[in-house]
Amino acid sequence: MSQNAAPGWDAGLYEGSFAFVWKKASGMIDLLDPTAGMTVLDLGCGTGHLSHEIAQRGATVTGLDSSPAMVAQARINYPNLKFMLADASNFTLPEPVDAVFSNAALHWVLKAEDAVRSIRAALKPSGRFVAEFGGKHNISAILAAVHAETGAENPWYFPSLGEYATLLEANRFRVVQASHFARPTKLEGVRGMEDWLEMFGTGLLSHVDPKTREAVVGRIVDRLRPTLYRDGEWFADYVRLRIVAIAED
Repeated sequence: MSQNAAPGWDAGLYEGSFAFVWKKASGMIDLLDPTAGMTVLDLGCGTGHLSHEIAQRGATVTGLDSSPAMVAQARINYPNLKFMLADASNFTLPEPVDAVFSNAALHWVLKAEDAVRSIRAALKPSGRFVAEFGGKHNISAILAAVHAETGAENPWYFPSLGEYATLLEANRFRVVQASHFARPTKLEGVRGMEDWLEMFGTGLLSHVDPKTREAVVGRIVDRLRPTLYRDGEWFADYVRLRIVAIAED
């Protein structure tokens, strides 16, 4: 995750209340299809759970994240795997890999073209880039509610399918699969939206006076309740962009 947009992560909260981030990625692992002898970079690995799943299928995996807290927790969770601390927009590997995999991370990387160039440089010829992250219109209701209460603008990178495919093609990738789809995602507990804002909304709320922050968050949640609170459960209005691309010479 990029140091330009990512907050100071609370790895404990992430592990406890946001397991959906990796649990909903089983289809992404199938799309990657890791096999014995394959080398994979898990870009934006978080606390390492997907790196572990990739390794369980026989691949040699390295996890990369820009958050010291996340990397530290990943090393505790999976001491036999390799994790490195680096920025997705500016990293190098000792040797190129067969695939770069990324789940729910690249929307934090504001220097998107720098990230694409780093990913391309990390891949062997004909290596694969398999990624899913926030696309255009992601969390539009949440962003509108926050803006109405605080004036904050979207701090993330949510490209359209065409925008991101064009970026990849300009940097020697051939896009072989691309989709842009809504995926409303259930949040954990009665404080699901408050926890979401605490975990992921640091950039949105950073300028709010700490003395009034709780009240501001309460008003944001009240604005969202009619649309994102259903049958006693909170949902985030996620829209995802899924990409498979091949590195070309």
